[in-house]
Amino acid sequence: MRFLVFLAMVAVLTETASAQTGPAFLPATPSTVAWGYYWSKAKPVLTVHSGDTVRIQTLSTCGPNDRLEAGGVAAKDIPAYNATIYDQVKDRGPGGHILTGPIAIAEAEPGDVLEVQIVKIDIDVPFACNGFSVGRGFLPNDFPYGRRKIIPLDREKMIAHFAPGIDIPLHPFFGSMGVAPPESAGRYDSAPPWMHAGNIDNKELVAGTTLFIPVHAPGALFETGDGHAGQGNGEVDITALETFLTGTFRFVVHKDQHLLWPRAETPTSYISMGFSADLKTATEMAVRNMIDFLVTEKHLSRDDAYMLTSVAVDIDITQLVDGNVGVHAICPKDIFVKRQ
Repeated sequence: MRFLVFLAMVAVLTETASAQTGPAFLPATPSTVAWGYYWSKAKPVLTVHSGDTVRIQTLSTCGPNDRLEAGGVAAKDIPAYNATIYDQVKDRGPGGHILTGPIAIAEAEPGDVLEVQIVKIDIDVPFACNGFSVGRGFLPNDFPYGRRKIIPLDREKMIAHFAPGIDIPLHPFFGSMGVAPPESAGRYDSAPPWMHAGNIDNKELVAGTTLFIPVHAPGALFETGDGHAGQGNGEVDITALETFLTGTFRFVVHKDQHLLWPRAETPTSYISMGFSADLKTATEMAVRNMIDFLVTEKHLSRDDAYMLTSVAVDIDITQLVDGNVGVHAICPKDIFVKRQ
């Protein structure tokens, strides 16, 4: 999808700070998180303009301090805001993710598209966690019990020491990046991804990539969290390399784009998405959304777009465990060549 990028606007508006030269910083505090929901009626904790950049601090899904310390994490390695938020935030649910936000982008209105440029992602701690519990994950009957594991992270070498002889390269990304859903959805559970994006768990969306989300509420109301140091497609036990991340995002509003489902772009590919409780339906959505992209943005006929998707586009399972499963279609950019 080709989007016209708005010129950056200068002032960042917050309740506590005036215009500044660098990115705004939104820390994770009891007053700046939304525990378990995206909601069109949520009060913004920060308001910025199209073109502005914000650094956003987030929590992991690894749990409170006592659980982390019981798993072997040193108390000094747990960010101070973790305990504060667990102790003080009582307004929780219906989901379990602790998301930072919402951030309002002043120009955004329903019918627009919010471009979220993922500028930088920092891993804030030297550990990640992974775990499954009774009745959850893709194979609940095979594992009718729970287990948790703390995984050391080497942030200099960018590897996770999963077990003796097993090191995993780190590719940090945010499992959840989304906006408020339509007002009729109410206070929407943070777990199932949908047209507002949310808990898409797409490991392709690392620093240097861009997410495009349809806007459903004034201000868009962007939230993010569920930091991952890495993940396998499918996320089959229901968690990834869960960790604490700080992300730098640039927001650009595109007027009257009328996008129905989120799309993404990496330096090498275009990505369409599908979300449904049914895997076949989610796959059909991702394929149809890719065909629509090729027709509207690359000006192919529908027949050619369908055939190109078959011969050049990869269809991957994003995740299988979040209520709505996710499928994404990846179209390489280098197949579009300019003829002399």
